[in-house]
Amino acid sequence: MTWYTGDALYDTLLLIGFGYALLVFAASFVGTAAYGGRFGSKGRRGGVKLGSRAGWIIMELPGLLVFPVIFFMGPNAYEAVPLFFLAVWMFHYSNRALVTPMLMRVQPGSAASFSLGVIIAGWITLFLHGYFNAAYLTEFGDQYTRDWFQDPRFQIGLVIYLFGFGLNLHSDRILRNLRPKQPDPDAPRYRIPYGGGFRWVTCPQYLGEILSFTGFAVMTWNLGAVFVLAMTVGNLVPRALYTHRWFHKNFDDYPPERRAIFPGLL
Repeated sequence: MTWYTGDALYDTLLLIGFGYALLVFAASFVGTAAYGGRFGSKGRRGGVKLGSRAGWIIMELPGLLVFPVIFFMGPNAYEAVPLFFLAVWMFHYSNRALVTPMLMRVQPGSAASFSLGVIIAGWITLFLHGYFNAAYLTEFGDQYTRDWFQDPRFQIGLVIYLFGFGLNLHSDRILRNLRPKQPDPDAPRYRIPYGGGFRWVTCPQYLGEILSFTGFAVMTWNLGAVFVLAMTVGNLVPRALYTHRWFHKNFDDYPPERRAIFPGLL
């Protein structure tokens, strides 16, 4: 089947990928992914479970590995624009796969709650992420000459990406600082976060991730990046709604003006 790039394998997998994204979005409203924190699988019997830090690193590693392997197989891998997007991708996933989990402040005595099934699902998604984007940037996309740096789509997308990434980092820092630097078994496991994007939404870290991949999709202008965005929205919007309801249920003084993920909307 050829409908986008003319390459049967790429186009068929991309179509399957969008179908998978719709399935993930629908399934997320039935039960949120069991990885870490209040939504972990520690209460479920059977299966292999990992701690939050180890589980997150293992799940996200393909984001760092698959993309560069596919990227340097492409005939245009050493052109300036693809190399720029390689740097953005590696920067983003280095933060996701290594920096963020290593900075986690794990509560003493926390049970292993990261489901192996979630890790495998994450691997599938990240393999598709890496293949779709790296192959398009270095082989199938024909717009990535140096003139692309002057294109309004690139410039607008880059601004959106940087804003989203900054929001993500700042929100993660606020959440991390809710727990003491030194392990304290008497400290409350959950608190209400304040400041930054938390003034408007319960999950600004998720909003930042969605904005980051929106910016990436705009500045690369290809459907492989739209697939990444679709998977991100399909996972994080339902999770934000669950988180929002959880806070309202467990904290009587939770700010009523906050939305779940999109200020003033949802």
